[in-house]
Amino acid sequence: MDYLLIKATIGVIATVGLYSILYRENKFYRTFEHIFLGLASGWALKTAYTDVIGPLWLDKMLGAEKVVGGTAGQMGYWPYIFLLPLGLMAYFVFSKKHNWLSRIPIGIILGLYSGQQIQIWWNRFGQQISDSIKPVIPTTFDSITKPGTIPFGDYHPTPDQIAKINANVYPTQALTNIIFVVTLLSVLAYFLFSFKMDNKITQRVTMTGRWLLMIGFGAIFGSTVMMRFTLLIDRMYFIWIEWFKTGLLHK
Repeated sequence: MDYLLIKATIGVIATVGLYSILYRENKFYRTFEHIFLGLASGWALKTAYTDVIGPLWLDKMLGAEKVVGGTAGQMGYWPYIFLLPLGLMAYFVFSKKHNWLSRIPIGIILGLYSGQQIQIWWNRFGQQISDSIKPVIPTTFDSITKPGTIPFGDYHPTPDQIAKINANVYPTQALTNIIFVVTLLSVLAYFLFSFKMDNKITQRVTMTGRWLLMIGFGAIFGSTVMMRFTLLIDRMYFIWIEWFKTGLLHK
């Protein structure tokens, strides 16, 4: 056995051990679960230093040498040293006598986090709000569907043609936008609990929103299942093709 085959064999054993949970809870699965968690913890610690502590704190504080525009060196930002005791205070959570010290960095982090969430919320949901305002009336009937803007074969649209295509709303786009707007309003109406829905029209709208939510959840669940099957297929390909056929049958 060469090194690559030994490495692949260990990977196969680990894969079978983790998938053995599908049969029932067993010690074989527990063993590889603990190995995986240990490796993941070590990798997380290493990544925390190489991606966060090192470049964002230590290098900036000490002035790591870099070459930028032909000039070597970078001045250190010494006030970053005050972040060290704040960070170490968080570990006092394990002390019964001085655990109150751990609340200081937690309070600072929560304060900064709360302030940032206002901007983060708008950057995330503000764009979704603006994107929900869609035109529902076609502006042109030159084509039922939107023409392509990517060159293909003998079709090479000019920049002016692409701008004209993107500026118009075609019938199929308008139909799609109508479905989107109806879905959005129906789902939002389903979550209006401030007043009682006695009107038959509002009741039907909320019921439509409920059904559309179920369809959306079903699609999400289906895509989640397919993603799990994708991971399973990848592992089975690793076992039967990369390891079994290539590693054993050709030796």
